[in-house]
Amino acid sequence: MAHTTELDDSTLARLPIGQWTDAAHTEVIAFIRRSLAARGLTQPQYWIIRNLHPEDLATAEEAESGLTVAELSERMSSYLLPQDEPEPDAADLVARGLLTRDAAGRLRLAEPGRLAHAQVKEQLPGLRGEIHAGIDDADYVTTVKVLRRMILNVGGAEALARYPV
Repeated sequence: MAHTTELDDSTLARLPIGQWTDAAHTEVIAFIRRSLAARGLTQPQYWIIRNLHPEDLATAEEAESGLTVAELSERMSSYLLPQDEPEPDAADLVARGLLTRDAAGRLRLAEPGRLAHAQVKEQLPGLRGEIHAGIDDADYVTTVKVLRRMILNVGGAEALARYPV
């Protein structure tokens, strides 16, 4: 099939949305995962780090007390892919010294994990820029609004609730 820039609007209007949302999801996730892999992390490993960082997704209390893999898996359940396995990813982070694990299985960030978090956070605007290249904010906002409306149209209010902003 031709690129979307080679199709007229009437043709684009007839194309199935599922095809395009699936393609966008697959390609964007693959791009993000390649980018993280170049930094020595899987995407689930980065999510684990984020969920343990007190200046990101963890509260100060959670960062101090730590979280188990089961707790992390529950927190990440809306965005883990079927092939993602948090336990081996967490074990690898512990083995590499980015996390510590206590006798109760609670994971906490070690200093190298904080450094990895900072390095990735510093690179995120560039990655977002690559993904959004050639797309102005107004078009992006319209796209998100259209997708949210489609989700609601098919009874997906509960699905939207899984993706809080």
